[in-house]
Amino acid sequence: MIKLYTLVLIEHNNQILLGMKKRGFGAGWWNGFGGKVQPEEGIEAAAIREVEEEVGLKAKNLIDRGVLTFSFEGEEDVHEAHIFECQEFEGEPKESEEMLPKWFDISLIPYDKMWPADRIWIPVYLEGRNISGKFHFTKDKKVGSYNLEEIKTQ
Repeated sequence: MIKLYTLVLIEHNNQILLGMKKRGFGAGWWNGFGGKVQPEEGIEAAAIREVEEEVGLKAKNLIDRGVLTFSFEGEEDVHEAHIFECQEFEGEPKESEEMLPKWFDISLIPYDKMWPADRIWIPVYLEGRNISGKFHFTKDKKVGSYNLEEIKTQ
């Protein structure tokens, strides 16, 4: 079964805002902000809601940057994550029950404390390219295989 998710990367002044996941799926790793799309909820609306819930920011003018799918050895569900860029927002980042936010210089992204696929797709994203990709993780959460392509826009 395909499960819809959002992932928002918030950027400002050559920095990226990441959140240390405090509980649940991906706990202990830095990540962008986002989560499950609720039934009857649009994907962009879900992205905006998740950013507000996880870090207290009101995201504005999100830019759709692509879709990544993640599958896991031994699991049937596929996570389809819609990736958004956010450079406009209101408010100041605040810690939530789920995430502890921190700004990182783009050159100092802590890939060694992130999902292993992030070191593959985030640099391509940061080059300004829109992306489509599929990642399959092994039981020990390593990237077993992947395919990443640039989406050509008109």
